[in-house]
Amino acid sequence: MPKAWIQDRKRDYYYQKAKQEKYRSRSSYKLSQTIEKYHFLKYGDVVIDLGAAPGGWVQIAKRIVGNKGFVLGVDLRPFEPFPQSYVRTVIGDITDEVTVQQILQLIPRKANAVISDASPNISGVWEVDHARQIDLAEQALRIALQTLEVGGNFFAKVFQGDLLDGFVKKVQEYFETVMVIKPKASRDQSSEMFVLGMRLMQGASRGQS
Repeated sequence: MPKAWIQDRKRDYYYQKAKQEKYRSRSSYKLSQTIEKYHFLKYGDVVIDLGAAPGGWVQIAKRIVGNKGFVLGVDLRPFEPFPQSYVRTVIGDITDEVTVQQILQLIPRKANAVISDASPNISGVWEVDHARQIDLAEQALRIALQTLEVGGNFFAKVFQGDLLDGFVKKVQEYFETVMVIKPKASRDQSSEMFVLGMRLMQGASRGQS
């Protein structure tokens, strides 16, 4: 990684804050700020966290849902597990049906929220990276439609670009309220945004979106 990028990261407010507050990543604040504003996670919820490594979003989710809830973190990369019995991790590819079946077997009941911070390997070619990010968000939506209870919520990372509007329209087919959000903790220069779908509608398809 370029030395200037590493130095800039170390000066970053949320990077330093995460170190001080013992969060595994600065992205923890992107989730916590959005929950604080829109209240889409609560005590006792079942949460599926896709693209969970290194575990920063799991830390936020488990703090909110408590021991009456359940958090399942899923990622291709191994990451340090959590000691709490109500937190589980799966190492697997969210585009693979085997991983989806594992998720369905591990959750104790229908989920209240599916959250996704999954990112592709960045190629540096904007059109490619944007398309890959939207593909991951669409896979997260497919998993959400298979696992969420009616009234459940969906929160997924996207990149700005010409495919975003189409994805938002797709989410609007299933959720009562849909908005595109850029949390304060998301860097100004980043094209990263998040789509929040609230309250899965009765009769929404549980198959492929």
